[in-house]
Parts: sequence; C-alpha cells; structure tokens
Amino acid sequence: MRFLYVYLFLFIISCKQKNESINAQQIIDATIQNSGASKVSSSKISFKFRDKSYEAFRKNGRFKLSRRLKNDTITIEDYITNTSYQRSINNTKLSVNDSLKRSYSNAINSVHYFSVLPFGLNDAAVQKRILPSRKIAGKDYYKVEITFKKNGGGEDYNDVFIYWVGKKDFLIDFLAYSFHTNGGGKRFRAVGKQHFSKGIRFVDYINYKPTDNEVKLIDLDIAFTNNKLQKVSDIHLEDIDVNLID
Repeated sequence: MRFLYVYLFLFIISCKQKNESINAQQIIDATIQNSGASKVSSSKISFKFRDKSYEAFRKNGRFKLSRRLKNDTITIEDYITNTSYQRSINNTKLSVNDSLKRSYSNAINSVHYFSVLPFGLNDAAVQKRILPSRKIAGKDYYKVEITFKKNGGGEDYNDVFIYWVGKKDFLIDFLAYSFHTNGGGKRFRAVGKQHFSKGIRFVDYINYKPTDNEVKLIDLDIAFTNNKLQKVSDIHLEDIDVNLID
C-alpha cells in the first residue's frame, strides 16, 4: 500500500509539473488554432456592428479594413491599409486632418481587432506573460497578459490586455483591458453567443466596467465573480460573412 501512495504522489507531481510547464506562447498558439483564427490571415470578412457595416481583406500580411455608414442620401466610408487612411462621402474622397485620421483609424481598427480575436496576438509587437491560473464558474482558465512594444505597437501601445483561456478547450471566454484614450479606464468582457463561419469562431460579448476604479486589471475576474462589475453594453456582430482566400 505504501508503494501505491508513493506512485500516486509522483503521478500528481508529474501532472502538476506538466501543467505548469506550458508557457504563454503555447497557450496563445493553441487558442489561435482551436478558434480557427489562423484562417483570418487569408480572408475577406464582413459583418454589421450597430449602425455600421465593416469589411476586412487580409492577404500575405497586407490588409484593408473598412467601415461604412449609410443613410437615405449619404454613404460615408473610411478605410485603413498597412500604410494609409482614406475617407469618402458618396464615393468622393475627402482630405482629413491628422488628428481626425488618428481618431477614425483607431476606431476602425478597434472594431476589427476585437472581431477576430485571438488573431493578431502573435504580431511582432505583442509581448506575452503567463499569470496565475483562475477558476471561473467551475471552469479552469489559463491567464495570459498581453502588452505591446512601443515600436510597432501602434498609438495605444500602453494598453494592457488579459485573456482567460480554457485549459481544456483553449478558447477565450473572458478578456479584460486597460486603455488611456478618452480619459482611460478598464473593461471586462464575457463571451456571450458564439458564431462559426468557415471554421472561424466569432463571439458576442457582454461588456463590463468595475464599480470600483481602484480595482486592478489583474483582479477583474475576482470582481466579476463577486458581482462587482457594472454592465456597459452588449456587443453583437451581425450578418457575418467569410470568404477564405487561397
């Protein structure tokens, strides 16, 4: 019997060591693969978000991300590429000052960025760090912190993200981030409905903010569990259409 106890002890230690040996890069690689986000790099994806239509074309590292707002008489379209920004009204190109370019570009990029997560988490400017694991609603999660290098990290390189990745399915169910634009703040998002198109996972979110501004970003999962977050909005993607490019 003593040998059985020794065997069980060694087995538990071995499992623990194996579990703890996984690193942040491996977790992100797995969630990109399991969510189908690896397919995003060669695709044309369109969807509606609130009152606007969005379209993204990506191929061989090049991209064109657009946003279109249309009413009875006016169509306003903005798009960004790897190197430029352009706005047009009723197909007539407009000149836009630099501050508005930054504002519009950031708004467009933000919607497209969140729409295809975890795609983008292996970009060159991304820095990954594994945090202590957490259990939420009985499910075990890896916690991965994402920060950005100043060089290549964009205007919002100071933003910090945390992702909760299921230890069994390697899918992101929760994320949190701190931001500095418009006075700054923190948000926590819980995945709602899932959509699958051409093998790519898209998700709707319930968006929260902390009721206590002093709570740390890393502790927003605890605040969520303790009902210390206030709902801000629902984030739904509609009419998702995906075309994969060979």
